[in-house]
Amino acid sequence: MTTIRTFLIPAALTGAFCACFALTVDLVLSMVNQWQVAGLAAVSGFLGSIFSRIVLGLGRDK
Repeated sequence: MTTIRTFLIPAALTGAFCACFALTVDLVLSMVNQWQVAGLAAVSGFLGSIFSRIVLGLGRDK
């Protein structure tokens, strides 16, 4: 059960971050180019992963 939580909680936090990030960007910009959308998705996933690690404290030494 702990192993499942180890994967699901960061994934859920990353997904929530990416969804909020995409909605915010959609409100500000009008994306028309596929490369811009792909780049935005990469940045969103990268930042979402960092966000979930910070929130869960996975990068800290114990």
